[in-house]
Amino acid sequence: MNLFPLALAGALAFGAMTAQAQEVTVGVTTTGVPFTFVDTASQQPTGAMVDLAAAIAEDMGATPEFALTQFSALIPALQTGKIDLISAGMFATDTRREVVDFSDPVYSYGDALFVASEDAGEYQIDDLAGEVVGAQIGTTFADQLQAKGIFSEVKLYDSLVDIMRDVKLGRIKAGFGDKPIIAYQVAQNPALGVRLVEDYEPMSVGNVALAVSKDKPELLSEVNAAIAAMKDSGELAEIFAKYGL
Repeated sequence: MNLFPLALAGALAFGAMTAQAQEVTVGVTTTGVPFTFVDTASQQPTGAMVDLAAAIAEDMGATPEFALTQFSALIPALQTGKIDLISAGMFATDTRREVVDFSDPVYSYGDALFVASEDAGEYQIDDLAGEVVGAQIGTTFADQLQAKGIFSEVKLYDSLVDIMRDVKLGRIKAGFGDKPIIAYQVAQNPALGVRLVEDYEPMSVGNVALAVSKDKPELLSEVNAAIAAMKDSGELAEIFAKYGL
């Protein structure tokens, strides 16, 4: 009996499995500057969470493949196996923990309130009672605003850029979103026509973490081991500092 074809087939199958094991598909968004966005020059995904995922993959001996995904579609993509990992400005909340597993925290921040540039008001949440406000669909901020029940409407948007446009045009009174993302965008592009309300007290402060499917505990362990090593070496802080975080 000639065993060579069987041996060859087995080797090829093992090689394919090894190649697959060395790739990790990472879900990122295009609207999460400076966490995740597309560089206009290279047209490649970039940002703090992109650099972090690349560094984690390198530590694991894997190659990252970045998949541009709407924020609201990140968890469904993870659940259906389209991606292996979420690396974005996503809070590790109890609600999300019911369907995905989160890594150890890598960054913490709260929500921000922004209004039109010509609006000089220094608002807190209760000052906006009865107004129309906006938030990004799928975010914890949207859920928190709706739960308060004090607004005439909480409009939900696919992106922060769309919220900023409607705030600038006076279609809604104010917008809410991730403070570091909004601060970065406003600083980089004053033409957006919005400003941060500096004295606003955030509704909450959350921990950003990477998300993994619940059926991949080994991947979660590898991710956490890489994060721990990067915290010890200072590499984690360097990655976020590179983007002003």
